[in-house]
Amino acid sequence: MVIQSNMSPSQIVMIWEETRTVFLKYHVSPDSSWPIDKLVKKSQLPTLMTELNKVVGSSDLTCVEGG
Repeated sequence: MVIQSNMSPSQIVMIWEETRTVFLKYHVSPDSSWPIDKLVKKSQLPTLMTELNKVVGSSDLTCVEGG
């Protein structure tokens, strides 16, 4: 996965504008500088992360360990 839970919505939206709608869907401000894992409930985090990465075309299969 390219997008990680320790990244902030503002950083992510700056690179991938298409993620803005996903953040809004989950009631997360796309302008927030806090890490995603501090902004959403722990139970909601896996679903949000999967959806964000799907929008940018990333999955566990497209990434290699260590970079």
